[in-house]
Amino acid sequence: MSRKRGLGRGLDALIPAGETFAEGALASRQVGVGEIRPNPRQPRADIPRSELEELTASIRQHGVLQPLVVTPADDGKGFVLIAGERRLEAARLAGLATVPVVVRLADEQQSLELALVENLQREDLNPLEAAEGYRQLVEEFGLSHDEVAARVGKNRSTVSNTLRLLRLPPSVRQALASGKLTEGHARPLLSLPTAQAQSATAQTILKRGLNVRQTEDLVQRLTGVRRRPSARSRRSPEETDVEEQLREALGTKVSLRRGRKGGSLVIHFYSDEELEALIERLISS
Repeated sequence: MSRKRGLGRGLDALIPAGETFAEGALASRQVGVGEIRPNPRQPRADIPRSELEELTASIRQHGVLQPLVVTPADDGKGFVLIAGERRLEAARLAGLATVPVVVRLADEQQSLELALVENLQREDLNPLEAAEGYRQLVEEFGLSHDEVAARVGKNRSTVSNTLRLLRLPPSVRQALASGKLTEGHARPLLSLPTAQAQSATAQTILKRGLNVRQTEDLVQRLTGVRRRPSARSRRSPEETDVEEQLREALGTKVSLRRGRKGGSLVIHFYSDEELEALIERLISS
């Protein structure tokens, strides 16, 4: 049976065939910490200090339990890290001389894909870090959004929507990267016509402490989209929660509207490609 092309399969994608971690006999080797260089295409820009301190304490007590993934450096001197940035830095802080690694041959594109997979599956990337990784695969390696989605194990619409965040002005991107704004807050801002309007609205969101639904309502008012107050007044917390779950699952805006008998569920899309991806996902599920 042939192995599926793509990287959204977890550690199976990072470890060559036949190299498994079984019964205490790890298929790895020890390499000096100083022999490993950082991945120049590492998508993760920052590691929270508290997170690193916890991992360092664990490594001091138990060692590095999961090997890092590296590739030989082009100049023949040491290795370049593919996956395991946190473990490597924590091992340095813990004073370890060597760490366990699995060596894999990989070019620049594969190194970026593998680093994205590990970080995305561990939920270690903020939305802008993920978007920058996707951008590199699209612009520097010529992959389509569909190809990126297949390689990192995400939906096509999720990749496209995340990439759109790079269009936001610097002040909004900074708030998103720092966690002051969530991706749910940031996406509606893309509907505003200018960077100035997006920045000003972001400041309003932060000042008022608006949630995602309130942000969407604010943007609708600013863009002249009429809303239905009577429907809003009848909304229950359960309905709002359903909307949030559907938005997260589908990777796009979803509006639930109740009437006297039944109601309607509106799924928004922003391109023909996103529509096709949504249809495919709904039908296959």
